[in-house]
Amino acid sequence: MTGVWLLSWRYVAHHRAQTAILVICLALPVFLPLGTMWVVDRYQSELVVRAGSTPLVAGAKGNRFDLAMVALYFRAGPGNAISWAQLEEIQESGLALPIPINVRHSARGRPIVGTSPEYFELRRLRPRTGTLPLCLGDVVLGARVAEELGLAPGGKLASDQKSHHDISKPTALRMSICGVLRKTGTADDGAVFVDVRTTWVLEGLVHGHRAASKVDPNRVIGKTDHLVHLSPSLIPHQEVTPDNVRNFHYHGPTHALPLSAIIVIPHDLKGRTLLKARFNATKRWQMLEPVEVIEELMGFVFKVKVFLDAYAGVLAIVTSIMAMLVIALSLRLRKAEMRTLDRIGCSRGMVFLLHAVETLTVLVLSVLLASGALLILAASLPQLSKVIE
Repeated sequence: MTGVWLLSWRYVAHHRAQTAILVICLALPVFLPLGTMWVVDRYQSELVVRAGSTPLVAGAKGNRFDLAMVALYFRAGPGNAISWAQLEEIQESGLALPIPINVRHSARGRPIVGTSPEYFELRRLRPRTGTLPLCLGDVVLGARVAEELGLAPGGKLASDQKSHHDISKPTALRMSICGVLRKTGTADDGAVFVDVRTTWVLEGLVHGHRAASKVDPNRVIGKTDHLVHLSPSLIPHQEVTPDNVRNFHYHGPTHALPLSAIIVIPHDLKGRTLLKARFNATKRWQMLEPVEVIEELMGFVFKVKVFLDAYAGVLAIVTSIMAMLVIALSLRLRKAEMRTLDRIGCSRGMVFLLHAVETLTVLVLSVLLASGALLILAASLPQLSKVIE
């Protein structure tokens, strides 16, 4: 048997190209279905866990997938905004605790999430250094954002300018970094968080400038005993400081201020049912359970997975046929070698055993290659899952 293993290994090692092709082709049908299953299971577990910790989400009527992704992963969708008045309505009902989510701007490519302190309690987010946003213009960084940008408390972070050519758009706002959150391995690591009022400053709804009495008279369009009309050309403050924070204000009714979504934490099952019925009965708003949306989304993914599994099965059959064809052709080409073995006294059983060991060696190498690829995939899954963040 030692001689058989030695001859088999020498043959496999000598024909490197042929062996490599066989090993790769046989490893793929093993790797593809298992790798697909691992990736899908990883995404499903992460999506369901995050969705499960978010009881209800309210927003404008539209695509429910967009609304769920805004609230869970800060993916700004094309849908309309829900007004602050709806948040006040939920709060005044006494049936649930509403948490605002406003995601319309970014800072160096990372989403700026406007919310309230209750959000950090919901997600169990704690600052690793510094504090949570305490006032207008403060920003706390997710762990991955701080690591990638090399920022720390005490520094500054400017929002991204939405348009460099439209002068009617608000300018970028320089925000003060007040803290860095602990790493959680979720979408929160890749976002920057501010008080919801700061997002309204970014949108130009809330702005600050010098007191009307100190403005250049040429900037005053009109004036009455109770109101001063200032020119739109007046440049607002581009940073919130202790000296100018009192100058920030909003011209309009507070209940009209926009939000991307509202996370709703009902106090009991009755409140959950009543709120869903009230919101979904209207033509403008909707309230949904993120778990149901994610399960529906994963249903589409599993349909694709069934196709991939079928494809992997067909690939396995085709690969097996090709491997048998290669082995058959190899046997024909090795007739002279087999005659030599027969002349030196090798039995037919020994020749058959030689071929069997060669085939077994190729199969073992294929399994080792597939296992190595699966181990690499398993180690890369945490990085791959960041695609959905």
